[in-house]
Amino acid sequence: MNKIFGLFCLLALLTAGGITEEWPSGDWVLERVDENIGSDNKVSTSEMVIHGRRGSRSIKSKSWLQGMDRSFTEYLAPAREKGTKMLKLEDQLWIYMPSTDRTIKISGHMLRQSVMGSDLSYEDFMEDPELNKLYEAKVVAEEVFLERPCWVLELTSKGGDIAYHSRKIWVDKERFVSLKEERFAKSGKLLKTFTVMNVSRTQNRWIPTHVVFKDELKSGKGTEFFLESIELNADIPEHVFTKASLRK
Repeated sequence: MNKIFGLFCLLALLTAGGITEEWPSGDWVLERVDENIGSDNKVSTSEMVIHGRRGSRSIKSKSWLQGMDRSFTEYLAPAREKGTKMLKLEDQLWIYMPSTDRTIKISGHMLRQSVMGSDLSYEDFMEDPELNKLYEAKVVAEEVFLERPCWVLELTSKGGDIAYHSRKIWVDKERFVSLKEERFAKSGKLLKTFTVMNVSRTQNRWIPTHVVFKDELKSGKGTEFFLESIELNADIPEHVFTKASLRK
């Protein structure tokens, strides 16, 4: 009789408290995110819409990326920005300005300056990291965001000189794409937010095609990105990732 009563009490507690499914490890979820978005080579075209105090302006560009360490971006429009190029080789960044016919190396604190007056720094714009190599991850909650069930992860830096000490991300449980992100300084101050407005299926991957990036230390509506096209595992000639390509 005591055993039956004890079992009844246990069932009552489980019913009252709700039976919660076991959460996966944060590192496992983050690895799935990296697998979904990762690619040896990518070629993409996009439009960046910068919402400033005096109005909005758009910049179109084409980018070539190889792994995590090499990328090349060329601005296509408007005419004032056309021909500006950026080359990243590991932790080094060069910018070619056609208006002055000069190539400038961006390094140190300059990497954290705004790109073209947008809400992104040069670090943000060139970033394509494998987050699981940079952060320890922990699932802290389940929430619905944009009508999608998500795992909420807290990421803490493993160390080293990185732009954001910690992040909080909302990961779509089914598609393993990050739909929202908050990026923090070591002090805990919120620096930037990243919100995905639309996702599309491309080459067996879920790819964000409309994103709003907001510098929380600035006023304004933020900067929007619209992905116009993307080719994953593209064939990119080696000469693209050379300083000679900046002046071509």
